[in-house]
Amino acid sequence: MEMKLELVPIPVSDIDAAKAFYVDKLGFTEDHDSSPTEGMRVVQLTPKDSACSIVLSEGLPMVEMPVGSQRGLHLVVEDAKAAHDTYAAKGVAVGDVVDMGGGMKYVPFSDPDGNQWTFQEMPKGI
Repeated sequence: MEMKLELVPIPVSDIDAAKAFYVDKLGFTEDHDSSPTEGMRVVQLTPKDSACSIVLSEGLPMVEMPVGSQRGLHLVVEDAKAAHDTYAAKGVAVGDVVDMGGGMKYVPFSDPDGNQWTFQEMPKGI
C-alpha cells in the first residue's frame, strides 16, 4: 500500500504572524488560505520543492495541540552552513551548525511560537 506524508499541523498563536514567518523568512509557498466556515481557518504552506506541506489552523479540533509544542521537524538542505547563513541574514534565530560526523549536519531553529525545526544536511548518497 502506497502512503505519502502530505500535511503536518503546526500549532501557533497567531496565524497571520506565523504565515508571515514561514512565507517571508523561510520562503514557503502559500498554497491556500481559507475560512470554509465561521470560526475555522486553514492556511496551507509548502517549503520550496517539497511534497509535504504544513497547516496553520483554527477551528479544527482534530489537529489542536498546545502552541509551540511541535518538535523534531526537519527541512533537508544541501548545505547546512549556507542554510544557516541565508536564514540568519533573513532574521531567523538559527543555532550553530552541529556536525554529527559522517557528513550529517544540523542547524536548529524555532518559529516565533517555539515550534522546533532543524535544517538537516545529509551525506551524498543517503
